[in-house]
Amino acid sequence: MSERRTVVITGAGTGIGEACARLFASRGARVALIGRRRAPLEQVARETGGLVLDGDAASRADWTRFIAAIKANGGAVDALVACAGGLGMGTATETGDDAWDAAMRVNLDTAFVSARACLPELIARRGAIVLVASIASLAAGPGVCGYTTSKHALIGLMRSLARDYGPHGVRVNAVCPGWVRTPMADEEMTPLVQHYDESLDAAYQRVCADVPLRRPAHADEIASVCEFLVSPAASIMTGATVVADGGSSIVDVPTLAFDRL
Repeated sequence: MSERRTVVITGAGTGIGEACARLFASRGARVALIGRRRAPLEQVARETGGLVLDGDAASRADWTRFIAAIKANGGAVDALVACAGGLGMGTATETGDDAWDAAMRVNLDTAFVSARACLPELIARRGAIVLVASIASLAAGPGVCGYTTSKHALIGLMRSLARDYGPHGVRVNAVCPGWVRTPMADEEMTPLVQHYDESLDAAYQRVCADVPLRRPAHADEIASVCEFLVSPAASIMTGATVVADGGSSIVDVPTLAFDRL
């Protein structure tokens, strides 16, 4: 590997992707910032010195352009952190074909196409991939069929990549956050804020009431997990699903009634 690593981050303009960009840059890495909206990427680039690559992470044509730009700027892909994602709201009967396709594209295709495009470089560099999944990869919330299905599929993608490319020295792992305070999660709090006429902070406390740590994560905390997974400290880890959810996934739901006695 080069003295200065290049880390490619999708969904780098906001949320976990933005936090990853700041953290990796602070550790001396080059960061390539990928996202569909140029303005947020440029803001992150001003603070990180990152390379702005606006486009669709699910587009093979855009990835041809991305890889060429990374190489032209003196970089090579040492790590990919796939943070691009979005919602897939609605039950199965409420989800039309276009909405289903959109959920798969933003949550699954972005990760697959990104990994496929970066793998030749990652094999040459014996690099690492982190797919940012969700606790929705492990359990189902209400009325989010597209999101739940696509996030579950990310775990299968991670395992397939880890199995096939481990012999080439490429490590692939997934991170499954719970609630994280990001702009997207803030929007998800809107129904609670409106229904209970409460603040955004109160809404987060409400959704975390049964989480053992009793709070959501900060994006920086998830970025730290991603940094660990692509670092030499995690050199034996591949094919792992790392849950970073404040303990919410360990709660035995049928026993919650006893907490209220």
